[in-house]
Amino acid sequence: MIPYVRDMTFDYGKVDQVSPMIRRVVANNPGPFTYLGTGTYIVGHGQVAVIDPGPDLPEHLDAILAATKGETVKAILVTHNHADHSPLARPLAEATGAVTYGCPMAHPPGEMAVKVEDEHDAGFVAAVTVCGGGTIAGPGWTFEAIPTPGHTSNHICYALTEENALFCGDHIMGWSTTVIVPPDGDMGDYYESLRIIRQRNFSTLWPTHGPPITDPGPFIDAYLAHRRSREDQILAQLAKGRTKITDMVPEMYAAVDKRLHPAAAQSVLAHMLHLVGSGRVVSGDAAPGLCSAYSLK
Repeated sequence: MIPYVRDMTFDYGKVDQVSPMIRRVVANNPGPFTYLGTGTYIVGHGQVAVIDPGPDLPEHLDAILAATKGETVKAILVTHNHADHSPLARPLAEATGAVTYGCPMAHPPGEMAVKVEDEHDAGFVAAVTVCGGGTIAGPGWTFEAIPTPGHTSNHICYALTEENALFCGDHIMGWSTTVIVPPDGDMGDYYESLRIIRQRNFSTLWPTHGPPITDPGPFIDAYLAHRRSREDQILAQLAKGRTKITDMVPEMYAAVDKRLHPAAAQSVLAHMLHLVGSGRVVSGDAAPGLCSAYSLK
């Protein structure tokens, strides 16, 4: 069982000091994929970095500017191009003169057959590319950009050296599992990225949605175990003769809000593609997809 953490006290638009170096402002964009809203983080004092500025909401931009009044926003760090994470980067950069950091999208939005989250934000292009990693530093703070593909092909986590903390975007969330949507999302990449973060032994994980994860090791272990359990469920469904993902989802996700079933189907597809790639499952189609028939090898 994943030891979810879901309790978080905050007011929309109000800045809260959540650690000695970290402040947080939550955007008023709650929903089935954003939970209570996008948590934008401000790190440092005087000259600061902003992580995941969030959706293009004028009131959220005002809240960030108010929270950093009298300070200089030096860097804007974006974890990935989803509309609840990156759109405000450009207006914030224009207002502050900050440099933006991130990784370009590998798959343009037009390639996405089904959109189950907020739209991809094709308009954001970072001034500095950190797809291969890198260091971003300011007075009293140092970030390491860590490529973590899986949720999206261009997902980046940012490690704050001074607090042994990780801003993990949507890679790991305390309130829910992460949606993997092919072709931009890849389950094999996601497994490997989880293992990389697990090996780093961070003290705290700060997801963009929801509260911090303060015992990361066991949490990530449970995340990995949950994914392996989902693959076992898929194999069991195939053994029962269910060959289509659309027939598997209602049974596998019976306890999950039906609004999330389209997203669940995409995660099952991501698992299925991983199983096909590892030789445990075969597809009747040369290019396996959501509507393909699958069977055990």
